[in-house]
Amino acid sequence: MELSTLRQILTNITDPFLLQELLDHGTVHTFDQGKTITEAGQFVKMVPIVLEGAIKILRTDEDGKELFLYYLDPGETCALSLTCCSASKPSEIKAVAEDNTKILGVPVSLHEQWMDKFKQWKDFVSSTYQSRFQELLVALDAVAFKRMDERLMRYIVTKMKQFKTNELAITHQEIANELGTSREVISRLLKQLEKKKWIELGRNMIYVRDDFEELVG
Repeated sequence: MELSTLRQILTNITDPFLLQELLDHGTVHTFDQGKTITEAGQFVKMVPIVLEGAIKILRTDEDGKELFLYYLDPGETCALSLTCCSASKPSEIKAVAEDNTKILGVPVSLHEQWMDKFKQWKDFVSSTYQSRFQELLVALDAVAFKRMDERLMRYIVTKMKQFKTNELAITHQEIANELGTSREVISRLLKQLEKKKWIELGRNMIYVRDDFEELVG
């Protein structure tokens, strides 16, 4: 990877010495769409920075149920992974490649050193904590205060923005898993949206109206 390419991805990091350290010591890993990157209970051995694609972060329980938390896009890292790195604790989340994804893995030991050595790395980490915390609050509010139909509509909007398309290739079961409910509930709610002509259902596809986000409000 070229220095110029990394600079375009990590727009908030301009320190040439830090960028060079990232190139010298980071390792590039690629994951196919749907591949699990980290399971809950595994120890985190690197700080993952997304270079291409996207990573879906999920919370899992003892029964294997999953709850969608947030996405990581190019130039971003995971606050929960950073926390596990700093505390030397196993991961409490599951990370899955939402698309064909490439990441830069930074050794945990260097993460700790760079916190003292590079102000921009410290700022990058702090900014990550702040943005991810806000997203976790949104996820918590949705579970605690919103009806399932509202959560589903917000989920569809998030997917549209993530993939920049109105055609979502996803099954009812996958949605149910990520929203922590049953497939029957999701199918019923999607049918209601189809009756309103807000979406059109296909085989493992959801076709969404251009103005869907405005309809959701």
